[in-house]
Amino acid sequence: MATDLEIARAATLRPIREIAEKAGIPDDALEPYGKYKAKVGLDFIAAQHDRPDGALVLVTGISPTPAGEGKTTTTVGLGDALNALGTRTMICLREPSLGPCFGVKGGATGGGYAQVLPMEDINLHFTGDFHAITSANNLLAAMMDNHIYWGNERGLDARRISWRRALDMNDRALRGIVSSLGGVANGFPREDGFDITVASEVMAVFCLSKDLNDLQARLGRMIVGQTREGKNVTAKDLKADGAMAVLLRDAFAPNLVQTIEGSPALVHGGPFANIAHGCNSVMATRLGLKLADVVVTEAGFGADLGAEKFLDIKCRQSGLKPSACVVVATVRALKMHGGVAKADLGREDVAAVKRGVVNLARHVENVGKFGLPVVVGLNRFTSDTDAEIAAVQEAMRALGTEAILCTHWGDGAKGALDLARAVQGLIASGRADFAPLYTDHVSLAGKIETIAREIYRASSVSIPAPVAAKLKRFEEDGYRDLPVCIAKTQYSFSADPTALGAPAGHVLPVREVRLSAGAGFVVAICGDIMTMPGLPRRPAAEGIMLDREGRIEGLF
Repeated sequence: MATDLEIARAATLRPIREIAEKAGIPDDALEPYGKYKAKVGLDFIAAQHDRPDGALVLVTGISPTPAGEGKTTTTVGLGDALNALGTRTMICLREPSLGPCFGVKGGATGGGYAQVLPMEDINLHFTGDFHAITSANNLLAAMMDNHIYWGNERGLDARRISWRRALDMNDRALRGIVSSLGGVANGFPREDGFDITVASEVMAVFCLSKDLNDLQARLGRMIVGQTREGKNVTAKDLKADGAMAVLLRDAFAPNLVQTIEGSPALVHGGPFANIAHGCNSVMATRLGLKLADVVVTEAGFGADLGAEKFLDIKCRQSGLKPSACVVVATVRALKMHGGVAKADLGREDVAAVKRGVVNLARHVENVGKFGLPVVVGLNRFTSDTDAEIAAVQEAMRALGTEAILCTHWGDGAKGALDLARAVQGLIASGRADFAPLYTDHVSLAGKIETIAREIYRASSVSIPAPVAAKLKRFEEDGYRDLPVCIAKTQYSFSADPTALGAPAGHVLPVREVRLSAGAGFVVAICGDIMTMPGLPRRPAAEGIMLDREGRIEGLF
């Protein structure tokens, strides 16, 4: 059987101008990056403002396992299938981070015959967006330390600096550092640290901004630290917002690529869903909605993280209203949630499927709390048996939905036609009555508790006194109405990554909170989750190389 990389290399890509024409984007609105990828000009995007929106479909998934679920693959396959049925469809995805590509997760462009291309470009430097975001983040850090060195006119207290540097790579050694060593000329030594770029507030601002003016305004509102008196000091106070916006201007235009079957795809922005808000850019999603009858987009990791943040943060801030939701699962992953080891997944175990399907059921129920109709996309593996599939479908019928078997990895669009028809039906039904999980006016602690109770099924939230004091201070400073962004393990509904299935009655431990005033949310960091991941014992980078012809091997 061909690998994803072999399938991608064997595909015949169309010139990006042909894909743009198919999407309704004129040639003069394109800024090509080679033959097969381009940015869409901001002037063209602004001119689409008065066009009606298409329908928005969210693809999310169960709690991820090493067995794989195929959320991005399903997003691509569903988009291709809708186009095959004659529904004008665009796909909106996040850009992959170099951290997972060289760490443990691998690439993020789909798989099999449901991929976005050019796969190698997208998974590596692509159009340079992440480099621009990293540079803008670190420009602010440099200007902040330079401000202190040249007299500290704003009175920043070095003990109260919250701004961290960023790097789009897993590097555990940079989580906590001491900077400015080496003498007077190098500034004032202090504790510092790095976050991975995809967890940075600049990434969140980039993805949530509606236009360049909004981008610069949000950048200016970002808080770098406090004075001794506790007064916030912002990027605008340091006069860094303009230069940061300049660095991000070209990157801010969405990227147009294609699927193997020629569907247009906008791949833009890439915040993680376990430590950030997990959705592609508002710019790309809104452009897709203006150009297509249906936009299929994805939110990272399970529905407890990516979908919740998509609905409570991105939709709240942008006014987006989804029409339907697809929750992706595999029999193999459900068996892992049912207690089967990865090495034993090839053997039939209906009992394990029935134990593990509670995870899928929880996610389906949770999405329903937002007023969205749900269908399950069940990615079929060759080892899945009819009895195992029937167990999943029976469990979903009991919830009033259906689990539709999909084979788009091996069959492309035709393997997702049944799923596409079901999605068309949900859109046409008009059943969606979207509303966020909580209102703006609930306290910040109350919002954390609501998510913990309603989505994670926790019995309580543990908020230490110093953390509670920070939340109170955020509210006193005028940030009570912001949504919250929970940073926690993606592997479980709890903060314990080993608690698979559908744990309930646990305590959600909040160890730290951070104010992202520019992005417009408060981050609650729970359990042992890190905002700078580390590499595994054997990182994927060990197997990535160039062959004798200079081609990339081992990337996917």
